[in-house]
Amino acid sequence: MLKRIFLFLVVNLLVMTTITVVLGLLGVQPYLQANGLDLTSLAIFCLVWGMAGSFISLAISRWSAKRMMGVQVIPPDTRDPGAAALVQTVHRLATAAGIPNPEVGIYQSDDINAFATGPTKKRSLVAVSTGLLGKMDRAEVEGVLGHEVSHIANGDMVTMTLLQGIVNAFVMFLARVLAFVVAQAFRRDDNEGISQGLYFVCVLVFQIVFMIFGTMVVMAFSRWREFRADAGSARISGRENMVRALQALARDQESLAGAKTSPAVAAMQISSKDGFMRLFMSHPPLAERIARLEHARL
Repeated sequence: MLKRIFLFLVVNLLVMTTITVVLGLLGVQPYLQANGLDLTSLAIFCLVWGMAGSFISLAISRWSAKRMMGVQVIPPDTRDPGAAALVQTVHRLATAAGIPNPEVGIYQSDDINAFATGPTKKRSLVAVSTGLLGKMDRAEVEGVLGHEVSHIANGDMVTMTLLQGIVNAFVMFLARVLAFVVAQAFRRDDNEGISQGLYFVCVLVFQIVFMIFGTMVVMAFSRWREFRADAGSARISGRENMVRALQALARDQESLAGAKTSPAVAAMQISSKDGFMRLFMSHPPLAERIARLEHARL
């Protein structure tokens, strides 16, 4: 879990830091400070750049997932019985969810894992690991596939992108406002401009701090969308299939308890930690998901 949190934070911080450095080199930030801090211009500036990085990531999400995870897309007309059955199941679930058929792929991993990605419902991808196919029975696999199809039907990729973009914008805005205040306080002379070096360092520090808090907000929404996807899978694939899938994941976790697990980014295999670290969990604990699904009104 810590590796996933670290990777998430690092990716966002790299995007924010790159933007900060590039805009500093282009002389954009001093322009915003020319006559004091123009909050309106700064807010527009942060919103544009904060959203830009998120939407670029969304636009290339399907392509990058294939490259990074080594996903092999299954041709719709495949003659392999197992692969054909997988594609047919995903397409049947997509029809039940009222969305276009997504691409279906398989990638090599011993983890029980699956994910859905893509910039739009028409250009989406559902990928499953070989470990999932090898360790789950047909009903459990269908529950997992229903969960991923529900993510697409709910528009979770776009919503998460919008939320991350807004968080990025707030982080950039607040970091620059506070950095300006700090740099202003350290001026030795009213006629002297603020130190650009101090301002730049303060921006980077505040961005790191605020991004940590922003990550908590994003992860809270992520946990909520997992409950929705569970319920969506129960509707289109059957409650029993989804409950069985979660129970299979729980059994797999128990079998791996105390062992050093793979650092692969899991879409469904989640830790059940409590306390402060729970704020950084992208998924709720499996026991909580199972209990809620068993008592949910569908």
